[in-house]
Amino acid sequence: MKRYSIIAIICLLASCEIDEMEQTVFIPDEADKNLPAYTEWGYNSFGAKYERMYFFSTNNIVPCKITVQDGMMTFTLSGRVSSSNSSYSGENMTLYFSFPVNEPMNHYKDLMVLHQKHIDLTDASCELKMMRASSTEDITLLSGDLFFQRVQLLRINEQENRVILSGTFELMFLRNQLPELISKGRFDVGITNLFVLP
Repeated sequence: MKRYSIIAIICLLASCEIDEMEQTVFIPDEADKNLPAYTEWGYNSFGAKYERMYFFSTNNIVPCKITVQDGMMTFTLSGRVSSSNSSYSGENMTLYFSFPVNEPMNHYKDLMVLHQKHIDLTDASCELKMMRASSTEDITLLSGDLFFQRVQLLRINEQENRVILSGTFELMFLRNQLPELISKGRFDVGITNLFVLP
């Protein structure tokens, strides 16, 4: 009986550890407490300065999803825009970064090819979309860079569990014909599913 109890406790602890890995962990940046620090631990967080506001991940919105269709990958960051990361005011926002991938993508482990990859978002083959408050914004990209600084395969109990993508992004664009800037962007997200569309 004792043996089964110990096994049950170990299984319970392992499942709690995995459930906690789905949550967003916010570690404040030393220079700006409203931004998450740049990390490479799979904290499911991202953040950026957006003009005089912040764009950041929350626990009630899945921060990142990745889809692949017809040789194009879309890396999506979803969160809130507000004057501070602790504010419940503001609005939902999603950025869609789309760029070509030359390698076959069928499983989250295939994301390892993104390690140290710079994406110049102004390239004609790339596309950037923004959705705010459930409507697509008409934006014109002036400059943009997405950098996958580190991509690592995480194993838990000797089994592959997820890929951790960590990196940075910067954008300058016209929105409603006025220039806007998203700066100091950083992300650290764990991906367990790759959505391959027909």
